Amino acid sequence: MVKHDAFLGALVSDAASMGLHWLYDQEQIKLIEATGSLLFRQPDAAVYEGKRGYFAHATRRAGQLSHYGESARIAGLLALGDGYSVANHQKEFMATFGPCGSYVGYADKPTKQLIARMLIDGEDLAEPSGMDDDQMPGICVVPGLFAASASEAVTLDAVKVISTNTDVLQAAKAVHSVLSQLASGVDLKEALATAAKSVEGELGDLMREALISSSYEPLQAAQHFGLACYVRHAMPLNWYLLNHATSFESSLLDNIRCGGDCCGRSMALGSIAGLAFGVPDELLQKTLY
Repeated sequence: MVKHDAFLGALVSDAASMGLHWLYDQEQIKLIEATGSLLFRQPDAAVYEGKRGYFAHATRRAGQLSHYGESARIAGLLALGDGYSVANHQKEFMATFGPCGSYVGYADKPTKQLIARMLIDGEDLAEPSGMDDDQMPGICVVPGLFAASASEAVTLDAVKVISTNTDVLQAAKAVHSVLSQLASGVDLKEALATAAKSVEGELGDLMREALISSSYEPLQAAQHFGLACYVRHAMPLNWYLLNHATSFESSLLDNIRCGGDCCGRSMALGSIAGLAFGVPDELLQKTLY
C-alpha cells in the first residue's frame, strides 16, 4: 500500500468525474452511459440542456481537473515538495485561482470568497483564512498532506486555509483517520466504522447510518443522503459507496452514476479508494495534472 495513491486517487477521481459534474439527473446519466464509459467524458453543455444540473466546465477538456482537483493538487505538491506551510498554501492558492491565475475555469463560492478575502486583507490576511462554509472544498487538502505523511494537526491547519466549519473539520479528520488506518493494515470497512464513530452531531449520525445497510443501491442512497456540495450530503454517501466498494474504478463509476457533486465527493472517495485498491495506470495516464 503506497501513501501516494491517496493523492493520485483524488486527482484521478476528480478528472474522471469532471465531464459530468453537477448533472443531477440520474436517468440522463444512464442514457449517457449507454453511449460509452462515464469516465473522462468531455464536458458538453448539450447533455445538461433541459435537465437538472449546472454546466460549469465549458473551459475544461477531458482529463483535466475541476477546481476541487486543482485545489487538491496545490496542497499536495507543496506538501510533497519542499514541505507544507500555511503561508505557501495561501500564496499558491492566490497564484492559481486569483486574478490572472493559472487555473482557467469555474470557481465556486468558497473559492471566490477566499480570493476576495486575500485581495482585501493583503498582508493582513488572518490565519486561519477560511470561511465558515459547510461545503466540500476544505476536504481537498487531505489526500496530498496524508501522502506527505503530514500529521492530523498540520492537515487541519491546511483545511482551515479554506474552511473553518466544524463539520468540514470533522469530515477532514474522518478522511485522515481512514487513510491512516488503511496504511496501518486495517480493513476498509473497519476503518470507515471507526472513523464514523468519532464524528459528532447530525453528520456523525448520517455517516454511521450509511454503514448499516447490507443491500447496495447507490442511486437510491444518493437520493436519500443528498447530492449537493454540502459535507452532510457528500460524506454519508461517500461512506455508503466505500463500504460496498470492490475496486477503484467501480467506486468512481458509482459516484458518477449517483449524480450531483461527484467531483466534490471524489476528494474523499477517490483518495480512500486509491489507497485501498490502488490507482490503475490506464486511468492515471488519462489524467492531466
